Amino acid sequence: MFLKLVLVLYIYYTNTIPLKTTIYQKKIEKLLEGSGLEINGKKACDPQIHNPRFFRRVLAEGSIGLGESYMEKWWDCAQPDDFFHRLFSIDIEKKAKKVRNLRRLAVKAKLFNLQTKARAKKSVITHYDLGNELYQKMLDPLMIYSCGFWEEAKNLAQAQENKLSRLCKKLHLKPGQRVLDIGCGWGGFAFFAAKHYHVKVIGITLSPEQKKIAEKKCKELDVEIRLQDYRDVNEKFDRIISIGMLEHVGHKNYATYMEKIFQNLNQNGICLLSFIGGNKTRHNTDPWINKYIFPNGMIPSLAQLGKAIENKFVLEDLQNIGLHYDKTIMTWKANFKNAWDDLKEKYDETFYRMWDFYLSCSAASFRARALNLWEMILLKPDFSGPYQAFR
Repeated sequence: MFLKLVLVLYIYYTNTIPLKTTIYQKKIEKLLEGSGLEINGKKACDPQIHNPRFFRRVLAEGSIGLGESYMEKWWDCAQPDDFFHRLFSIDIEKKAKKVRNLRRLAVKAKLFNLQTKARAKKSVITHYDLGNELYQKMLDPLMIYSCGFWEEAKNLAQAQENKLSRLCKKLHLKPGQRVLDIGCGWGGFAFFAAKHYHVKVIGITLSPEQKKIAEKKCKELDVEIRLQDYRDVNEKFDRIISIGMLEHVGHKNYATYMEKIFQNLNQNGICLLSFIGGNKTRHNTDPWINKYIFPNGMIPSLAQLGKAIENKFVLEDLQNIGLHYDKTIMTWKANFKNAWDDLKEKYDETFYRMWDFYLSCSAASFRARALNLWEMILLKPDFSGPYQAFR
């Protein structure tokens, strides 16, 4: 009986407000210095802590602890995107001690290829096959799941059409050309390019759900949608485009990726890569993002891609439109929240909080320029004639 009483008291003690909670909270407050954030403050960006174990958990588990505790309602924030923006602005990663999960993931990524064909397929299905209804509600009518271009755009649909138009102009598309769309998503680019520029588009994806919608969308156009890995494509194209695909390739496969593009691109062809890029070379991704959003995903750096294109391509043009991604993602977040009454029969509240956390953190990373959206034009060294850059 005595031992049972001791156990009950211990459980109560460790699950309410332990003496060290104050110590852990002070450590968190020290990390937040310079951000303008205040624990349980009055600003919309201030985190409101509902469970005192939050502080110890975040210190012990890093982003995993921060994300999971949000999903479990240990804390809230009226404006989480501003909360994350302030964290990125003070480079919280540099200030915080590296957690065990991060070290383990980094070692694992250096030793193993996390984007073999089998793993790549599993990773894509995990995220993109969550249900077409989710993405239909969140995205624009063409279902473009990448950065829009907001100059002179009044809404998301216009921003995405602006972006597609810019990409087509950067590719200098002409009627009758064969275009390879690597990671074609729900067929938005394929539809737009085939309809407005009268080209033949081959779109490849690993997602059966994406393929269904893409085929339906493009059924009246000169478009073919395949369930195919980029490593299995062996044919010539006049143009090759990749929108939001490099984030899924993995650093051990960048050279292979560029080599496949080189092999499949005609001598006078043009390749356009549109992708999220980081300011630092990494061999792992954020642990929470890796676990819940993009398993085995990885943000490339220019240094990594520069090495991969060396002795293959000429880097003809490079443009960063990352600030447009902030507005794009915040619009997705608003659409997601507005559609929640229609979605909640299929997804629970934990998913809602997970998706809110993901979108808020992502928007903030572009706002703080921690991430970029690069548009890269690659040409073969024997490309004949000038290339007219488009802005």
